Amino acid sequence: MTIQQRITDNLDVMLSSLPPDIAGRLTEINRSDDLLEMILDVGRVPTARYLDGERTLLEREVTRDDIEYVVARIGEFDADNRAGIERTLHRISAIRNRHGRIVGLTCRVGRAVYGTIDIVQDIVTSGKSVLLLGRPGVGKTTMLREAARILAETKRVVIVDTSNEIAGDGDVPHPAIGRARRMQVREPVLQHEVMIEAVENHNPEVIVIDEIGRELEAVAARTIAERGVQLIGTAHGKSLENLLLNPTLSDLVGGIESVTLSDEEARRRGTQKTVLERRAAPTFDVLVEIQDRWVLAVHHDVAVAVDGMLRGRPLPPEVRSLDESGEVRVEVSAPPPPPPSARSGETGYRRQAALPSVSSLPESELPYSPTPPHIPGTPLQPVRIYAYGVARNRLRQASRRLRVPATLVDQPSEADVIVTLRAYYRRHQKLIADAEARRVPVYVLRANTVAQMEGFLTDLFDLRAVPAQDPGLESGLQETQQAIQQVLNGQRSIDLPPASAYIRRLQHQLARQANLISHSYGKEPHRRVRIFRE
Repeated sequence: MTIQQRITDNLDVMLSSLPPDIAGRLTEINRSDDLLEMILDVGRVPTARYLDGERTLLEREVTRDDIEYVVARIGEFDADNRAGIERTLHRISAIRNRHGRIVGLTCRVGRAVYGTIDIVQDIVTSGKSVLLLGRPGVGKTTMLREAARILAETKRVVIVDTSNEIAGDGDVPHPAIGRARRMQVREPVLQHEVMIEAVENHNPEVIVIDEIGRELEAVAARTIAERGVQLIGTAHGKSLENLLLNPTLSDLVGGIESVTLSDEEARRRGTQKTVLERRAAPTFDVLVEIQDRWVLAVHHDVAVAVDGMLRGRPLPPEVRSLDESGEVRVEVSAPPPPPPSARSGETGYRRQAALPSVSSLPESELPYSPTPPHIPGTPLQPVRIYAYGVARNRLRQASRRLRVPATLVDQPSEADVIVTLRAYYRRHQKLIADAEARRVPVYVLRANTVAQMEGFLTDLFDLRAVPAQDPGLESGLQETQQAIQQVLNGQRSIDLPPASAYIRRLQHQLARQANLISHSYGKEPHRRVRIFRE
């Protein structure tokens, strides 16, 4: 897709409001397309800020007469110290001394850039609520204005215009918003009230809001979203993580709270009992990080993105960019695999280092793998296991299910590996200490269950490779990927066909990588995995 842009800036109106020598200098420089704003401070030289930096306009200092010259030619300043020029998008912000007198002006050039929303137009017109996130000056309001115009062609759109930045100053809105209607806000602190008023009085299908920055505005946004109205808004921030850590605005993406999990759930997740969780459904369905003017990072499902971030497995966003020819490029990264340093999984077991100094050893010398990596089609190497506090009959049952050559020995000195329970390991019995001194791997289970032991044996014998004896693996994983996609697309849950313990383990891993929940149900040989969302 090629994007064609058309820019309207009414720069001549802005220049006519500036002192003649300053306006003349800007005309001489002739870089209007890159001009962002002009800075006029009493007692300092006037400067202009461009995309590539700041530039001095004149060597003389700005006087109070210069400030009064500009103030007399623009609109009135509101409570937020902002003014505009009627039927333009320019914004003039004032700096006052402690007596209330204006001593500085920031004259920002407002532009209507037609076509700027095309890079994410499919998202904006999908009916989902969209939050545009970015640092000041990156182009959030410009994109928001164009989104309002596009949506107003087919829907009833109301803009809540706090500082007249979206639709310009004066009673007649700028033509850049198209057929959208504009509600002005008398004072910035009243923005949340105007947001609710817009929904209650004017029957909109879409509400457009610029700069959500207060807690009451975040609450009002949630109220609007729960009434079935599409929201298109902006907020300051660099990334989803910044927004999540902002106590004022985190509710826009669901908020964070500390929760205590049950023992069973903590074992299933392989985490501590106290974890951070998303508090509620996000107000906005999609989040767009404006990294640069033509580089956007899109989180298509805010709920899934937040959950992944809180669980330490952030999902990479979709990156959309615009090249020099105007073509849109879309890059989608695969979700990262679980970190290899994690020693826990859905079964809850973990393996312990044998000595405190082990972490400094080369990886090839770590005492974690008494068996070499298993190559499909080759026989597994037998391993002697000493079970300390672990039910031996269940361990034998697990080894028979996985068809691994595990031999249970009666003496720790005969063992290649020791497996024990967390309660025993915490007591640091002499047997455990002696095993660690001999650098014998010690595997710690969280519970005395067959599922825990299957996970332990799968890791011990490195069964992550494709087992030659399981012909249903390929079809089982394909069905799992299809089920995951269906759940991500909105289906509540899917039951997979019955599978072996090894395939079920891989199915759990795939579901976990997609930030979904999975459980096993039924009895062998009909035991199956169910994948679902929270």
